[in-house]
Amino acid sequence: MAAQCTAVAASRVQAVTVAPRRVAAAHKPAQRATCRPSPRRQRLSATVSATAAPSTPSTPATPATPESQDTPATVSATAVPATPTPSTASTPATPATPKSQATPATASAAAAPATPMPSPPVAPATSATPTTPFAAVQNEAQLFALLKAGAAGGTVPPRIIEAFHELYGNYKAAVLGGKSPGADEDFVARVMASVCERVLLELNPATAYTFPSFHLKIEEPYNYYLFGQRYIRGLVDFQRSVLGRADLFQKVQEQLEAGENVVLIANHQSEADPAVFALLLEKTFPKLAQEVIYVAGDRVVTDALCKPFSMGRNLFCVHSKASWGRCGKEGGGSGGWQKHIDDVPELKAEKQAMNRRTLRAMQTALNEGGRLLWIAPSGGRDRSICPVYDEFMPDAFDPSAVELMRALTAKAKPAAHIYPFAMYSYGVMPPPRVVEKAIGEKRIIGFSPVGIALCPELDVGAIVEGIEDKDAKQKALSDAAHAQVLAQYDRMREAIREPKARGEGTEFTQPWLAFPPVKLV
Repeated sequence: MAAQCTAVAASRVQAVTVAPRRVAAAHKPAQRATCRPSPRRQRLSATVSATAAPSTPSTPATPATPESQDTPATVSATAVPATPTPSTASTPATPATPKSQATPATASAAAAPATPMPSPPVAPATSATPTTPFAAVQNEAQLFALLKAGAAGGTVPPRIIEAFHELYGNYKAAVLGGKSPGADEDFVARVMASVCERVLLELNPATAYTFPSFHLKIEEPYNYYLFGQRYIRGLVDFQRSVLGRADLFQKVQEQLEAGENVVLIANHQSEADPAVFALLLEKTFPKLAQEVIYVAGDRVVTDALCKPFSMGRNLFCVHSKASWGRCGKEGGGSGGWQKHIDDVPELKAEKQAMNRRTLRAMQTALNEGGRLLWIAPSGGRDRSICPVYDEFMPDAFDPSAVELMRALTAKAKPAAHIYPFAMYSYGVMPPPRVVEKAIGEKRIIGFSPVGIALCPELDVGAIVEGIEDKDAKQKALSDAAHAQVLAQYDRMREAIREPKARGEGTEFTQPWLAFPPVKLV
């Protein structure tokens, strides 16, 4: 039956856009505290700074906090209701595992030398962390009292209240239905309070964040990385989730440690994909989980609900289009990175300029080496439906998107490796079955198993050997990557549904089960 799905998908021809729908354009200076890069990132930033989006001076920062603490930065008085802080102002008593404790599970990973990939940015510390009323929320009654006060005072828009009520109900049902350790109503209230706080920041022009061409994940003074991990962790059924080809992940880690570049050519199923990727790798390959750089589209710049989650990821930000085409040519544009460029005509030139900055930033990073890039050449979340199972399956890849990554890596000095990469995650946050142009889609949430799996590295030379036509070469490479993803996706789906399909414990494994489950706090 799975083969029938593969055959159907192989026959589909779509006009698709670029990259995961995760982040944003630069159209005004950032107002939030920024992070001080490591020396290696400073060298890259020095090269890119002239072309990056403008920013304002950093505000004082505090050390990153464990996932359970979720301590916020200062929120403008116009962003949150000015109500008294509830008396139960303490943070949860049981902290989640800090990032520093996410050590490799296997001896080989533990013994591996430090990867040359850049360390998380470090910001100067201060003695105190400012708080907001939402930081003190411990239960549902306190949360909705704050929202009610905000609505009455005009600081929380009515449309946000309505959307939040729906999101809250969906998230609560999914988390409580999953019965993970710590999954209770108070956990839901604390998580959703942090989401509400971060979204209100993005709705306030005084505190909204602007993404530059190359965005480094923000961990201080507010840890957006752990914010995203905490939210999605409560939706993942780890007992049925799988990791495909751990041996290839080990090989990727070794290639990165040698200073070589790796590109993952992936299908893209949900807004949760970056968190799913990190959650399934956090125990055995924590460097890969945290240092991957996503090539991200621009839709989230107008979707305040997405932005806080994107701020916790490393991103190359672009404006996408169905066909990447001739990047940098014809009027100085960036070819296919123009899906939304004509939405606001007066911003078209600025968006094109940002795409050129992003290309330069990507090339600079690849020249430095040791970079792991994740790109979805279908251009958006999977919308193909398998006629056998009536569920989502990987969309076709855009040949020009795959070709651009091949060209960029080939131009870089360090060696490069391109791996097809399969993701199974739609059950956590399935997309609408049709593409919605308007921002603010209805978000369906579920407790679901997930899976990620690498495919064997593409042998580019062998794939295009004997093909003279340029377009035919691009299509051959794209088709080869997509065929591998489809085949691996089918195997992974069966391994998730049927434990006997996991083989002898080599192709599909569950390394996180060797550790005590992470309690939701």
